[in-house]
This record gives sequence, structure tokens and C-alpha cells, in this order.
Amino acid sequence: MTASPLVPVPIPDRVAAMIGACMPIHVLQAEVDAECAAREVHRLRDPLSGESRAAREHALSALASANKVLAAYNPGLTVRPRRSGGAPYGV
Repeated sequence: MTASPLVPVPIPDRVAAMIGACMPIHVLQAEVDAECAAREVHRLRDPLSGESRAAREHALSALASANKVLAAYNPGLTVRPRRSGGAPYGV
């Protein structure tokens, strides 16, 4: 039986380290940047003031930039902002 693609399955830290060791550093950095930007976009989703709107646009820009690097390496690695109560990042 296979796991549903919508159910996140945790992987041990040692396995994640082995996977990361096979990937280029700039891709790993883009993955971290995309996750941080997606969290920031989600955090700033409520009605926004001018400054918050600018911060959200900056986070969306950072997410798009990181996703460009991730998609060039493997399109399955791209990250989308999570919807409230929805699926986890990247799903």
C-alpha cells in the first residue's frame, strides 16, 4: 500500500542528511529560502496595512526566486504557500 501524496510522512534526520548530501548547496539553500518565504506569506495573509502588503510582496518575490532554482533542479521540489488549515507546504 502506498502513502497518499497529501499525507506528510516524516523522515529521520539521518536520511534527510543523506539526501541533502547528494544535492548541490544552492538547491538546498533555495529549499530553505522557499520554506521561510512560504511561512512569511502565510503569516501575512490577513487584511494588510501598506507596510504588511509590501512585506508580503517581498516574501512572494523571494518564494518565486527560490522556486525558480528548485524547479530547474527538480520541478517536484517547488513550494507553494499553505492555505489556512490546508495541506502542508509543497503539496
